[in-house]
Amino acid sequence: MDSTDTGLFGPDSVTWKLHAEPILLLAGLRSLYLQALHPRAMAGVAQNSNYRRDAWGRLIRTATYVGTTVYGTTAEAEEAGLRLRRLHARMTAVDPATGERFRIDEPDLLRWVHVTEVESFLDTARRAGVPLDDAEVDGYYTEQRRSAALVGLDPATVPGTAAEVAEYYRRVRPELRMTKEAAETALFLTAPPLPWKLSLPARVGLNLGPLRWAYLGVAGTALALLPGWAQRLYGGLGLPTTALSAGVTARALRLALTALPRDWREGPMRRAAEERAARAAALSD
Repeated sequence: MDSTDTGLFGPDSVTWKLHAEPILLLAGLRSLYLQALHPRAMAGVAQNSNYRRDAWGRLIRTATYVGTTVYGTTAEAEEAGLRLRRLHARMTAVDPATGERFRIDEPDLLRWVHVTEVESFLDTARRAGVPLDDAEVDGYYTEQRRSAALVGLDPATVPGTAAEVAEYYRRVRPELRMTKEAAETALFLTAPPLPWKLSLPARVGLNLGPLRWAYLGVAGTALALLPGWAQRLYGGLGLPTTALSAGVTARALRLALTALPRDWREGPMRRAAEERAARAAALSD
């Protein structure tokens, strides 16, 4: 491994600046609510995933993948993308509306997941108070075309600016709807089972009610951060949180998260990437 390889993006990228923010945990939840509104994408997840039985394990695997693509070496990011492409290549699902069997690595589905994820990262971060100007927003979308290539997309077909993302949403909205699977997934995301280690105290009589209520508040905020058209498709599902109060809550949550000790906020992949970046900078001096 190259001890100075800073991967696909590097310390001067908007990607590193944005992904240093722990508020992206909230953004990840927002993206899942949004992704569930695409019937074929939702069918692909429902028919190929054990997310109901292993919700937290799937979350950890997804976070590890994103962390690897952002902070891993170039080889690590490319290997993670290769593993994901091989996994997706083996999976199919049946369209609930037409009965057609389709591959879940169809470009249209991969593009939907990619765009909703990166747009959720950006929108949530900005509304939580992360200072990003319009040029940095477009820069992030353009940089993330590299991540899109890892899952098998042609970067030229992926929106690379805020205007292109808005136009993409305008085109895809007629395909979106609230299905039974989307409603069930949204309810599951709003009140998932606790991880088993956290469930243990409940078995010995400890009250985990405050933790559940705290998570419910986070989920309600994620729903309220969705675009207005997505909230209308959900028909008001979730807490009656306004967009304004959701932004205030997101800012407060960001302040709370950034006040945590650094070791709690920064994972080993980020620290290793920063060490490689420091070595690269020292060699260039």
